[in-house]
Amino acid sequence: MTDYHAYGTCTHTASELVRLVSDRLGLVFTERDSDYRGIYHRVSIPNGRIEIQPNLIPGDNDEDDLYAPEHPAAQTLLLTITSAPDPAMRTRLDSIEGLAYLNHKTA
Repeated sequence: MTDYHAYGTCTHTASELVRLVSDRLGLVFTERDSDYRGIYHRVSIPNGRIEIQPNLIPGDNDEDDLYAPEHPAAQTLLLTITSAPDPAMRTRLDSIEGLAYLNHKTA
């Protein structure tokens, strides 16, 4: 089973959110560049990974698309992918001002 959580913010850039999450969770993110997602930040954790990226991603014909079109107000997204629910991590992320919980799914 994989547990997915999505958070969004309209007040923090990806770089600002990386700093806030790093401070809160004691993690070090690496910057990555993807043709599909653009520049995003990723860190592996013992039971999965956390990714931070802009909601606006490179699209076809030089037109940008939203990664999460159902949340157009979120300029930056934080995605957690874990092998099991992690309530302690969720509590720490919920304490970041300006970061809103968007959705959850399990696969």
